[in-house]
Amino acid sequence: MHRSNDEDLALSKRAARGDSAAFAMLVEKHERPLRSFLARSFGSDAADDIAQDAFLKAWRAAGQYDGRARYSTWLTRIAWRCRLDALRKRRSDEVAEAPAEGSVGLAAEVDDMLARLSNTERVSLVLCEGHGWTHAEAAELLSLPLGTLKSTVARAKAKCREMWEEASNG
Repeated sequence: MHRSNDEDLALSKRAARGDSAAFAMLVEKHERPLRSFLARSFGSDAADDIAQDAFLKAWRAAGQYDGRARYSTWLTRIAWRCRLDALRKRRSDEVAEAPAEGSVGLAAEVDDMLARLSNTERVSLVLCEGHGWTHAEAAELLSLPLGTLKSTVARAKAKCREMWEEASNG
């Protein structure tokens, strides 16, 4: 087990015993990367709600973290399930958001490219390339075979390259 996992496991065990300061340390360490992943994957409006729900569930389930995976993997899996739950609840009235009109800059272009990918392509790419997850970790989170995840990431990269070249040429 990696040293960071040892620390996270110890903090999670303390949190399971009701130590809110230990859980606050976990939140401080993992909140920014989780919110970044969620914002890139689902939009910034949804990211805050999902992150809040995920941290609440992580607090309640702190004793279930066993240290076999990185804490960030465990937490992201919780957030992923929170997102799926929210989608199931709102399926009938969910409307896809259009990218903001007149947005400028590289970040807006990247967000636009990501928005044009399928949900699976976007999440796979953000996890592996944006957050440094291994293909195996991302495949486990998304419940995909490893080969499928690798193909999905490669396809997403190719689509982004193509979109980038089209934007640069015209």
